[in-house]
Amino acid sequence: MRRVLTRAALAAMFACPVLALAVEPATASRAAWQRQANSSEAELRGLSVVSDKVAWASGAKGTVLRTTDGATWRALTVPDAQAYDFRDIEAFDAHTAIVMGAGPGAASRMYRTRDGGATWQLLVVNREPEGFWDAMAFWDAKNGIVFGDPVRGAFQVLVTADGGDSWQLIDDAQGLAALPQEGAFAASGTCLSVSGSSDAWFVTGGAAQARVFRSTDRGRNWRAATLPIPAAAASKGAFSVAFAGGRGLVAGGDYKETALATLNGAMSGDGGAAWMPAPILPTGFMSAVVPLQGARDTFVAVGLAGAGYTRDGGKHWAILDQDIKLNAVGFAASGAGWAVGPKGLIVKYAGVPLK
Repeated sequence: MRRVLTRAALAAMFACPVLALAVEPATASRAAWQRQANSSEAELRGLSVVSDKVAWASGAKGTVLRTTDGATWRALTVPDAQAYDFRDIEAFDAHTAIVMGAGPGAASRMYRTRDGGATWQLLVVNREPEGFWDAMAFWDAKNGIVFGDPVRGAFQVLVTADGGDSWQLIDDAQGLAALPQEGAFAASGTCLSVSGSSDAWFVTGGAAQARVFRSTDRGRNWRAATLPIPAAAASKGAFSVAFAGGRGLVAGGDYKETALATLNGAMSGDGGAAWMPAPILPTGFMSAVVPLQGARDTFVAVGLAGAGYTRDGGKHWAILDQDIKLNAVGFAASGAGWAVGPKGLIVKYAGVPLK
């Protein structure tokens, strides 16, 4: 959404009551994050973790960064892209990655490198002047999806089956129909997520209610469900969605009120058809939630309110850090993880073992 990120603020229409589940206000005793030096001072929102040594990050002013040793980050140059805000990045290995620009019309675009950032190819540009891409995701190296804010009353979804060489616009006006003032938040690259070989979800806010959209056929058909997270303002709603198996979590809140004690999470046990309140710790705005690969029901959430984790699918949470401000987080199958945030912040996870 162009709001964070986007459109003019709406008057508050309702407040959603917080139905609290059991939470644990424990804070991890050891430092959760170790800062890693890099040359950027840009706002970083894109993050893709490949392994315990390889990770890519992206952000404002055409910023792309990469580490291949797990410690040293190198800035990569996408030619003539300094004006673009790279809010999402998808990496497949140390050499291959696709970065997505978020912005109005042609500012929404994708570039790909296959040689570790030495050269870049422009793949696709948003042809809709009113369009605004929010996030992308890939099931595998060939099959991917990108979605954006509504165009002519319906969310924009495109899919690829050839690794990004070509993209097809999805025609599902009914399933992708948007509510008045509804949009998504291009805050972390995780307002869209995929799982398995064909499932996809994206989440929204800004309208009278926050919603989650689900597809079970690689983005061709969609169905929406209502979320209990408060919305009804341009800065409020659901910001991130994550699934592991049939268990799903949504994180959000109000990015203008980062410490606001309102419901900031929801969980689903049926693949996303039904949702119930699941407050996340720390309390406040959380912009990203991701599953930990190989650790059943374990998720990590981060935001401007700090960082926390759950080992039971969102029923109980423990605080990792309340002082750090983060935009996005990611973990490799090995358990190695990074997070990124404002002013070029990159941190590596060093807290309590989560696996």
